[in-house]
Amino acid sequence: MPQDSLLMSAINACRTKLKAFIRGRTAVREDADDILQEVTYKLMQVEQPVENVAAWLFRAARNEMTDRARKKTEQPFSNVFGGDEEGEFPEDELAETLFGVPQTPEDEYLKALLWEELEEALAELPALQREVFEKTELLGYSYHELAAESGSSVQALLSRKHKAVLFLRTRLRSLYDELTLD
Repeated sequence: MPQDSLLMSAINACRTKLKAFIRGRTAVREDADDILQEVTYKLMQVEQPVENVAAWLFRAARNEMTDRARKKTEQPFSNVFGGDEEGEFPEDELAETLFGVPQTPEDEYLKALLWEELEEALAELPALQREVFEKTELLGYSYHELAAESGSSVQALLSRKHKAVLFLRTRLRSLYDELTLD
């Protein structure tokens, strides 16, 4: 119990500087608060005594920020055609065209064209990238389900999916440009 109060005193003594240190290196305020909370929690879980609590916290915060920066985030395929530029094909419209019920013969033709181009582009992908893309985007698998099925780590699956999306974005860009010309 007395050791816990000493630990809390040490944490409180450097909390303001640590918070400023973290906020200066993160773009989102909530992330900074999460990192501060995470490193404080990790310090409380350490079983061996820490001689210099402030140094330990700053090093742990730096490591946590590095770990978060290294993590790859999933980039949904629907973002391929979305964007901030005016006149771009909205992602909802693309999803509706690919997965919705065609209302006109033109819609039916466009749907068939998009699926044909997508299938050709998917065929050009390496097998592992294609599998991850198809199962997560088209078949509704979660990454955890796919990891259990394939024996690959979630991180490896995210990396493969990211590479597939980048390839498909490049490969299908000309089709997108042709469809959006007025």
